[in-house]
Amino acid sequence: MASPRRSRRPRTTLLILVLAAVTIISLDARGGFHRITSGVKTVASDAFAPVRSGIDGIIEPIGSFLAGSVHYGAVRQQNQKLQQEINQLRQAQASQHDIDQAMKQLSALLNLTFVGNLQTVPAEVTNYGTSDFAATIDISVGRNNGVQLGMPVVGAGGLVGQVVQANHSTATVRLITDGQSSVGVRFGPAPGSLGLLTGQGSGKPLDADFVQSNTALTNGEVFTTSGLQGALFPPGLPVARVVSHRNGTASSQETVALQPLSDLAHLRYVSVVLWGPS
Repeated sequence: MASPRRSRRPRTTLLILVLAAVTIISLDARGGFHRITSGVKTVASDAFAPVRSGIDGIIEPIGSFLAGSVHYGAVRQQNQKLQQEINQLRQAQASQHDIDQAMKQLSALLNLTFVGNLQTVPAEVTNYGTSDFAATIDISVGRNNGVQLGMPVVGAGGLVGQVVQANHSTATVRLITDGQSSVGVRFGPAPGSLGLLTGQGSGKPLDADFVQSNTALTNGEVFTTSGLQGALFPPGLPVARVVSHRNGTASSQETVALQPLSDLAHLRYVSVVLWGPS
């Protein structure tokens, strides 16, 4: 048989719950419950603010990382697309520059006043063969076009080199910067002084020999082919300009460096002068 104390305990609990419900309903109707709950919410919010701040500090970077991971593929693809567009623009600019250079050289070959009445054969440069001391080019004309060994080759500005090998439809030209190249030149006031320009390798200045010490020279002064009897080149072809000179007071000759008048590093078209020593 159940104890009287135990049977009263459920009824007491039920009574408390009913009273609490009635109290809450009354307070809510009067607005009191809202004030209580608001206060509780405020206290709870203040109590948990530091914890929430710390959690936000952890969660926000993680969220950013996850968002970045989601969009990384799209960003990378966009960057690759932009890089491709940049490369295409650079190629277009380079191509346009090459076209401009080619047109400039072709136009110059139509007006080579320094060759006088000598006949020329235009040619396209098909290959460069350069090393530390050697400098040659291959061109698109040969013996079928009248090209022979030893003939001079000119470009926009002046002398480029000399034919050292002639095939049926192609030829090889030794540039004036080649280590084996030598060009007899004339410079200074008429009738002019004589000298010899020798190559020092691709991209390097020409060296002048037999220029007497204390010879009056100026930077920018142009040396031309001498055209002496038995010379390898006709007279009057522009070759190079002086870029530096030093008085050789303790030696027998001047130290002179010269820059070729033709842009040998960017040759696209040249002309072979159909000329040989008499």
